[in-house]
Amino acid sequence: MSLKKEPARKSFWALWNMSFGYLGIQMGWGLQMGNMSSIYEYLGAREQDLPLLWLAGPVTGLLVQPIIGHCSDRTWHPLLGRRRPYFLGGAILASLAIFLMPKCSALWMAAGLLWILDASVNVSMEPFRAFVADLLPESQHTVGFAMQSVFIGLGSVLAAKLPGFLYSLGVSRSTGPGQPIPETVHWAFNVGAAVFILAVLWTIFTTREEPPTEEQRKAADSGGHGLAEIWKALLEMPPRMRQLAPVQFFTWMALFSMWIYFPVAVAWNILGATSTDSDIYKQGIQLANECLACSSVVGLLAGLAFLWLGRWVPARIIHGVSLVFGAFTLLAVNWIRDPLLLKLSFTGIGIASASIVSMPYAMIASSLPAHRMGVYMGIFNFFIVIPQILIAVILSRVMEQFHGFNRMSAVLFGGVCLLAAAVLTFTIRERRHA
Repeated sequence: MSLKKEPARKSFWALWNMSFGYLGIQMGWGLQMGNMSSIYEYLGAREQDLPLLWLAGPVTGLLVQPIIGHCSDRTWHPLLGRRRPYFLGGAILASLAIFLMPKCSALWMAAGLLWILDASVNVSMEPFRAFVADLLPESQHTVGFAMQSVFIGLGSVLAAKLPGFLYSLGVSRSTGPGQPIPETVHWAFNVGAAVFILAVLWTIFTTREEPPTEEQRKAADSGGHGLAEIWKALLEMPPRMRQLAPVQFFTWMALFSMWIYFPVAVAWNILGATSTDSDIYKQGIQLANECLACSSVVGLLAGLAFLWLGRWVPARIIHGVSLVFGAFTLLAVNWIRDPLLLKLSFTGIGIASASIVSMPYAMIASSLPAHRMGVYMGIFNFFIVIPQILIAVILSRVMEQFHGFNRMSAVLFGGVCLLAAAVLTFTIRERRHA
């Protein structure tokens, strides 16, 4: 017998409010993804150093997300409920780290602050997945996670367009000995920090959580504690999670390769920059941000389409087709030199991204026990962060040993990985209802 009490169906605006916090979270992630490699290069990092400098995200996610998920399963605060205490604490710390990031004057400072930033974002982000599964009936899971993808797309658009918008308003993007990071990046991160905390507060104040039932409390208390419970849950992982694990593995190998190397590949390999001080380099980073913004606009529209499409088309089919679009986009980057075509081609990444942040969670949510919802969402993150750690370690070594493998090679490798993930998605068996 299931311990999960079926929640009532929610209105459109209830779905909106419970997902609005993701606007801020994704704005923080988007600013990091679009600017972190260039921040590292402004501060003197070499191309082979970049994967290791990006290790903060996957390592902190590997450690933090299952622990936070486990703790949130057992939390109940009379005012903030189960998941919202973690939203709040993570948002405060993450906003502070975002505000401070562009003010770093040395490489070690930026690398250390990224560890704090990623740990804080993970604390705030992880319970959001379980939050949707807690509050929605199974029939609304696909729509609920699609709503998250809408705000993820909107946050990505704002993050990608913000530095260019600030430049159009007259904010300088010059650099120099006393200011290695452009002023546009400073102001973009300031705005991102404010949006992060305000968006999360909106969800906290507008969405109420139901206390766990007595049966759910007993089930949670009867389980193990700490790492023992996480290990036990890992061994008892539901079949649907096992089927999706390799899909997530290859998907996030691809995304991590793209995040690290696409912006700087545009600057060095497509536009032909010769130094980080050159105008061509800055134009390349801006063009890459515009590509990401274009993909984010399409991701936003795709998320809206999934709200409708998810009522009739299985999440497995939506996800597999979306990954194919993303794969061909990354594989085509090496042969596109026209900036307009490059931006248009990135619509495929937008479609893939909208699915990546919603459909896998829609596929597993109904198969997870309510008293382990948070810890399983954290465990699912293993198959996101472990491939990122492998990419960080392996790519840095490959680039040191094989000089022909460069920034663009890493982007193409990401396309191959996305194609593998798409093929694996189509092999997943449909879930049979009892």
